[in-house]
Amino acid sequence: MKVAIVGAGSIGGVVGARLAASGHDVILVARGAHLETIRRAGLRLVDHVGVASGTYHLPASDDPAEFGRQDLVVIGLKAHAIPAMLPRLAALVGPETTVVPGINGLPWWYFHAEGSALSGRSLRALDPDGTMFDALDPARILGCVVHFAAEVRAPGEVHHTGGRRLILGEPDRTLSSRLSSIGEALDDAGFETERSRDIRLDVWIKLLGNLSFNPIAALTGYLMNQIIADADVLDVIRAMMREGMAVSRHYGYVMPLTPDQRIDIARQLGAAKISMLQDLEQRRPLELAAIVGAVIELAGMADIPVPTIRHVHALTLARARALGIA
Repeated sequence: MKVAIVGAGSIGGVVGARLAASGHDVILVARGAHLETIRRAGLRLVDHVGVASGTYHLPASDDPAEFGRQDLVVIGLKAHAIPAMLPRLAALVGPETTVVPGINGLPWWYFHAEGSALSGRSLRALDPDGTMFDALDPARILGCVVHFAAEVRAPGEVHHTGGRRLILGEPDRTLSSRLSSIGEALDDAGFETERSRDIRLDVWIKLLGNLSFNPIAALTGYLMNQIIADADVLDVIRAMMREGMAVSRHYGYVMPLTPDQRIDIARQLGAAKISMLQDLEQRRPLELAAIVGAVIELAGMADIPVPTIRHVHALTLARARALGIA
């Protein structure tokens, strides 16, 4: 396949390097010192999960228009960077292109082909101008939930620090040919790829962890294993998860696991540095809107109280403002 990685940072960098290693034609869209280093010395993947390390010399630019249409476009950007980028993807996207957003939080496409009275609706927290469906035909989108951890530890150097699991699913819940073929390509690239019949359930299962662990990591500075080891902090995590489960249940998704079972999933990431803590340390904007704000918006639409989520959101937002990254 011809593959574009738009946002070749931590998650995008790992996916791009693995697909290149398995024989696909990969181009990278990145920026700044990371892009400069990739152009000069290649993208270095440092493996911590038992697949393979390597350096990959791949075409790279900060402008998607330099490349033609692709078979697959993987979006590895932070959620708040996607609205400005979507119109710029036109050069990459043709009538047969599949776009896989490998992002945290509630995705902007959540209500596309959802099948309820809310089908086609956008949320202000995710799409404040209501333009994202116009910028990219949502029929091009294949849903994705990422369950592996990675970090950019230096310009041009991406570390795959934990996990290999990816979940793919069609927004309309079908088992399509593109779901099968892209899943096979990712399997061949060393990922453990699941084909989901209801990707929104998988979104919620991960989101329960994101909306709790991510802001808590940003507030405390803890790695995942340190959060797991702190009983008092885990009580806050459980309260946030219970509130999030009440919201998901209202919108048709009863969680098939308890807060402690969801915590056990997070425990498998070991000493991973959670993405929101990485962003805070690098003084980059936090993904609060997609990870926490969208849940608060859904709760407000349904008059569901989420006091712990609101309090942690307010504290994390204040922390970001104090650092000048909100």
